[in-house]
Amino acid sequence: MNVVQTPHATGLYARSCEPDAEGRSKDDGLATTRRSVPLVVDLDGTLTPTDTLVELLIKAVKHDPAILLKIPLWLIKGRAPFKQFIAQQAGIHFDAATLPYNQVFLDYLREEKAQGRLLILATAADSRIANSVAAHLGLFDTVLASDGTHNLKGDNKRLMIERTVGRPFAYAGDHAADLPIWKSAAAAVLVGVSPQVERTVREHCVVEQTFTGPSASMKSWLRALRMHQWIKNILLFVPVLTAFSLPDLQKLVTVGVAFLAFSLVASATYIVNDLLDLDSDRAHPRKRSRPFASAEIGLVDGAVISLVMLAGGLVIAGLVSGALLSTLLCYLVLTSAYTWLLKRYVLIDVLMLSVLYTLRILAGAVAANVSISSWLAAFSLFIFFSLALVKRCSELVSLSRAGGGMTKGRDYHVSDLPVLWPLGIGAALSAIVVFGLFINAHETQVRYESPHLLWGAAVVMIYWISRLWIKTGRAEMHDDPIIYSLTNFNSLICITVIVGLTMIAQFVPVGFP
Repeated sequence: MNVVQTPHATGLYARSCEPDAEGRSKDDGLATTRRSVPLVVDLDGTLTPTDTLVELLIKAVKHDPAILLKIPLWLIKGRAPFKQFIAQQAGIHFDAATLPYNQVFLDYLREEKAQGRLLILATAADSRIANSVAAHLGLFDTVLASDGTHNLKGDNKRLMIERTVGRPFAYAGDHAADLPIWKSAAAAVLVGVSPQVERTVREHCVVEQTFTGPSASMKSWLRALRMHQWIKNILLFVPVLTAFSLPDLQKLVTVGVAFLAFSLVASATYIVNDLLDLDSDRAHPRKRSRPFASAEIGLVDGAVISLVMLAGGLVIAGLVSGALLSTLLCYLVLTSAYTWLLKRYVLIDVLMLSVLYTLRILAGAVAANVSISSWLAAFSLFIFFSLALVKRCSELVSLSRAGGGMTKGRDYHVSDLPVLWPLGIGAALSAIVVFGLFINAHETQVRYESPHLLWGAAVVMIYWISRLWIKTGRAEMHDDPIIYSLTNFNSLICITVIVGLTMIAQFVPVGFP
């Protein structure tokens, strides 16, 4: 957020912004310095770029999904009772310290407070939340908020300010809903307002400061959708490779369409996961910069885009086949169970991740209408279980180096590392053993032109997975080992060699000299 100085920033307030019957400003009879005028500050979108009501709603639903059934009944009672109900349900999980704040604006408020200016927090949020924020920041002399009976927004807020603070006063806000207040104020502080609102305010008010707010750029949306994670869905093409169907263009195109369907649904679930993990992401040194955790993108916008992408993915899958749609729905159910519940439990979460990765391979087989062997299914479960443990161990190693002891939102402790290391490495070696048994299996010897070349792939695989674990121990591993494997140059070479040897073993007769 940037601050823009205005010509009126240090001037005198000679007039109020309330127009007379002919539309002209009336003189208050006061000519006061800026800091002698109390500054009333809005909360949502101004002091914090997020919407606290939406955050509370997410917290409430996360801890008790049955609340969704009660929401319509409380909405009928009115906005103020609804806000109070949500605050009561989620207030126990609310921590004002975890909210993102407009830091430049917050620094401005601290400077004004240090100069003796009276600061008032006036918000349409419920009083429980407003008081919590005020207590955390320690800046405000008075707090005005919705109380379960009155919704403090627009004219209601204006009347409460005039009744409690009196006039003149300055008002800091961000939205067109604040216009009635600005028209009655002696001055305005604008925080991330639209150009149209700014023009309207300047017609009526002295503007002492303007601040830019966060904006959702295309880069922010690409990060929110995690399009780089779509690379995981390349796993859908594995059955085409193992079923000797690479030359079949129709199968490749069909799997490509399935890839798009899975990617859209995956992005929808990533958004939901980020919305549910706001607190834990904000406590993470890297994840705190995610678009929703940092409030670069609005929570409501994220929810809408998530629904659109989910619907699009399911429709595309249905156009391919009913079987693919069923598989995708199964993936959606399992990943939702993981997001809402299972990721909180030690080892259950990594087991579920290995199942979800294996399900991608199954979806590729369904889309291409080919079968997968029990060897491939067993290998997938072991190798992805190991990679999921790489992810957890990497997080714990980073946490240990930062002096932490327990992951937030997950049941893992740094003290678990001595157990997780051998468990993950053992799973990787089990996958290699399964691969070796697959090479010696009768069907492999019959179908492959040069099955002995697969032993070369096995050797490279041992090196690749061992290197991943060494990188994890050195705290050099990306949070997601799949993304690391497909983007790191060394790992990419290993995977290319493994795939290349597998294809040569399939189609090219290579004898020993």
